[in-house]
Amino acid sequence: MINTLEAIGGEGLALVNAYGRPLISVLVIVVVGIVVAKWMHGLLLASCERGGVDATLAHFLSKLLRWAILLIAVILALNAFGINTASFAVVLGTVGLAVGLAFQGTLSNFASGLMLMIFRPYQIADIVTVAGQTGVVAEIDLFSTTLDTADRRRIIVPNSSIFGSVITNTSTHPIRRADVNVRVIFRADIDATRQVLMEAALATPGRTAEVPDIGLLELGSLGVEWQVRVWCLTGDHLAVRQALLREVKIALDRAGIAIAQSVVDSPTPR
Repeated sequence: MINTLEAIGGEGLALVNAYGRPLISVLVIVVVGIVVAKWMHGLLLASCERGGVDATLAHFLSKLLRWAILLIAVILALNAFGINTASFAVVLGTVGLAVGLAFQGTLSNFASGLMLMIFRPYQIADIVTVAGQTGVVAEIDLFSTTLDTADRRRIIVPNSSIFGSVITNTSTHPIRRADVNVRVIFRADIDATRQVLMEAALATPGRTAEVPDIGLLELGSLGVEWQVRVWCLTGDHLAVRQALLREVKIALDRAGIAIAQSVVDSPTPR
């Protein structure tokens, strides 16, 4: 009887030595991993918010860090329990490669979205031209950017098409220049035309205090081409350009300066 009890006690001690300590180590590693992951998640999220990082990017990075720490904790726990994780890492790498190849287009959009959120070439409510599309930025996600056009269409553009091409942001600066091109007949006096166009520019409502500019662009086959330039607030650009067009037409009509229409308005070659 005593020998039997001793045998059972020896087997129990052996089991405790074989599995008890590793199990305790696993529990400690998992608990510490969860605590550290939660703490680092909150710390990174708070740091991103203080640094003005985009909210979507901040939440993504903090979650990514949290899952990375938990994955490391799981691998350490498996090692502590005596499980060889080398083969597990190989399988995980193979699966990751297969998933990457299958979703390389999606991953490209994802990577481009990260770059757009880091460098921030545009923000919500900016007017931009990206991938050949122009509109107001409605949403910026990790995979796509949503634009609302002037005629109330919603366009969703993949981020990979945006980050690899030219981005035009017309909302960056507080003021913009409104340009109007006009072609008058050759017979019109140069100095008189310039004066009339300057008066039209000065009379344009909504322009800012900067002095307008009248440029002589070209002596073309159809007439003399001018460009009238005034400055305005960015948000008023369309309205000011429309007003400038109206003032130029009225001023030219009042001064009797004809707008070149066709080749018949040009002088006959000698």
